[in-house]
Amino acid sequence: MRRQIRRRKKRRKRILILLLLLLIAVIAAGIVLWIRYGPSREEADKNEYFGITDTSQVGLAIDNQIPDVKSMKEGSEVYLDFDSVHDYVNQRFYWDSNENRLLYTLPDRTLSIPAGATEFESEDGTQTRDYEIVKVENDTVYLALDFVKEYTDMSLDVYENPDRAVIVTNKEENHARVSKDTEVRILGGVKSPILTEISKSDDVVVIEEAGSWMKVRTVDGYIGYVKSNTLEKAEKQTRKSEYEEPEYTNIQKDYKINLAWHQVTSQAANENVASVIAGTTGLTTISPTWFTIQDTNGNITSLASSAYVDAAHQAGLEVWGLVDNFTNQVDTLAVLSNTQSRANMISQLITEAQNSGLDGINVDFEQITEEMSDHYIQFIRELSVECRKNQIVLSVDNYVPGFTSHYNREEQGIVADYVIIMGYDEHFAGSEEAGSVASIDFVREGITETLKEVPKEKVINGLPFFTRLWIESSSGLTSQAIGMQEAETAVANAGVTASWDEETQQNYAEWTADGNTYKIWLEDEQSLEAKLKVMQEYDLAGAAAWKLGFEKSGIWELISRYVNG
Repeated sequence: MRRQIRRRKKRRKRILILLLLLLIAVIAAGIVLWIRYGPSREEADKNEYFGITDTSQVGLAIDNQIPDVKSMKEGSEVYLDFDSVHDYVNQRFYWDSNENRLLYTLPDRTLSIPAGATEFESEDGTQTRDYEIVKVENDTVYLALDFVKEYTDMSLDVYENPDRAVIVTNKEENHARVSKDTEVRILGGVKSPILTEISKSDDVVVIEEAGSWMKVRTVDGYIGYVKSNTLEKAEKQTRKSEYEEPEYTNIQKDYKINLAWHQVTSQAANENVASVIAGTTGLTTISPTWFTIQDTNGNITSLASSAYVDAAHQAGLEVWGLVDNFTNQVDTLAVLSNTQSRANMISQLITEAQNSGLDGINVDFEQITEEMSDHYIQFIRELSVECRKNQIVLSVDNYVPGFTSHYNREEQGIVADYVIIMGYDEHFAGSEEAGSVASIDFVREGITETLKEVPKEKVINGLPFFTRLWIESSSGLTSQAIGMQEAETAVANAGVTASWDEETQQNYAEWTADGNTYKIWLEDEQSLEAKLKVMQEYDLAGAAAWKLGFEKSGIWELISRYVNG
């Protein structure tokens, strides 16, 4: 009996030991699981998060990113480097590095503020701020954000610990209310360091969904991740703003533009205007190539003629004088990057327009590099001010979009009256292969891409009155630009018949002679009608054509029917 009792006690003891070992194992496993999967309480280094390395710097949250920017704080004023203001906040600010001054062009004037200034002239007289508007420190230009805010549709809030500013330019964002107290982490995962904590009923901006996590921006500028189940359903909200956009008034004709460029190379050529336009029908506007940049001081050469303008007016046409940068000896960058040179060129253009009675100015600056782009669009802004004051139509010529986003068509569409697509030169003299100057897909893409940035009421599409005759020989590929009639004559003389190419929507011909292969994609009534149908589909502001003298006589009735129909 006693032996049985002892055996029972030993069994109980073994069971207790096993249970204890099992409990220890469970606890150990729990600890391991907690270490592996439990939420971390590690706090992120906020200075490192905002890129703050010394006490003079300020962290920046701009819309949905924490950009790598240069910033500083002086007293209560926060400054952001010019490049960041330009790239992230408002690209209309322009820095003149020659004169060390900030420019900001409004519809009727340009503000000019030298570095270190607290004053500037406006339409209301001298304006004074209690801070330096522009500072230059160690070759870096800084703008006071309070001043930037005066001319930008944005919100600006400043916080401490660490010093940081929150800029929001987005007009609409997805907002969500926090459903329970939680942490905002740098990355989506419980092991990621904690940026900040948010409380139930706080508001956050939802940036994107990342599985069971949401990327959010807090009111005080932290961008990180929270668990999806800690947020209520997001709703789109419009940011409240008291900012009033300046009104860039434009001249918009109450008819569709039917423009043709007239290549004028001498004063004597002006005398032919009557004969040049005699065969046209439905033409509304003629653009003679009168002005070109002469030197880096912004002086221009002029072939303007008041007699020409009078003759065009008598024929019911407006005249938009064209200015180009085709003089190879003149450095376009040197002209456009100098405020005094731009002002001189603009002054001369306006004077020439007034003296000759011009109705408009057409800007045809080509081969603008990215290095020139900010200076180029500043020139367009400044020219628009003077055209607006003098009721002169301003139109700007552009390549088909593709690799020319730096031409800033969107800004052109705001400050200019018309934006003209040069819907040709798909293949040009330097092309490595023969091809059309304006296939239908090329034309359509040019229109649709431009309309993403410019309202249709301002978009004019350029048509080619020319094509290229391509010659493939043993020495390589060459071509020559020829007018519509000359092209048809070349095909006829070759004894071949052109056939319709569905892909390009053009008649195509090919032949061999003297050991060479000749190829041509014709521009004729059929090809131009295909282009005009696309233009009509998008209800553009009109058509332009390069150039007068290259067209067939019957083409004007076709263009007029589509433009005015």
